[in-house]
Amino acid sequence: MAPVAPAARQTVLKESLSDLKALQAALPGPPNDYFDPLNLASMQFDWGPQGEEATIGWLRHSEIKHGRVAMAGFVGFIAHCLPIVSGEHKFLPYRGYVAGVTPQEQWDNIPLYGKLQIFTAIGMLESYGEGAGEPDGYVHYMKGGKPGYYPPIKGRAGFGQVQINLWDVLGNVEKLSPEKKARGLKSEILNGRAAMVGLMGLLSASSVPGSVPFLAGVEGFPKYAGNVMVPFSSDFSLFA
Repeated sequence: MAPVAPAARQTVLKESLSDLKALQAALPGPPNDYFDPLNLASMQFDWGPQGEEATIGWLRHSEIKHGRVAMAGFVGFIAHCLPIVSGEHKFLPYRGYVAGVTPQEQWDNIPLYGKLQIFTAIGMLESYGEGAGEPDGYVHYMKGGKPGYYPPIKGRAGFGQVQINLWDVLGNVEKLSPEKKARGLKSEILNGRAAMVGLMGLLSASSVPGSVPFLAGVEGFPKYAGNVMVPFSSDFSLFA
């Protein structure tokens, strides 16, 4: 494997509650003002020596990560409803594949070991994103690192087997100016928030017909009788 140049160390960024309010004021659209009905940003849990800045970093990173997952889930739900994905396949995607079912039912049909492989892969990527692989230049988001930042993984993990970066596959983001990066991050936050609402709308409309009026009139909208909050219900039950 060719040697990989060390990444530049992140600029330490520590945000306070006032920075969080300023960020919200800079974002277009609703909510037009700072919105924290549960007072999470100033929660009184025992954070030990971390304090306010670590709490803000954790909340900021969590929102960005949840938004990214929701965007992937929203697009994935729609894609799976297309015949090219949910229809018949010459080569089955996995043992026990069933064509023409809903996205949630397709998950139920995946064998247990297949699900465990998916969660293992996610766990490995999560561990690297939390600094477990000691990436060059990485600073944790609770210690001044940039919220939402995922360290370069190309050639650095899996004994060099990973040959693409997870979040910037084509390397275009690094070429942008700081102004465009800042604008892009704001857009990502807004898109992530919309995706979180949208994905929950899709799941609600599937489970409770009529719960989302906008989707109630969509002919053939997928229905699901299971519980999306129990992802292994078709494999085992902890309360059986």
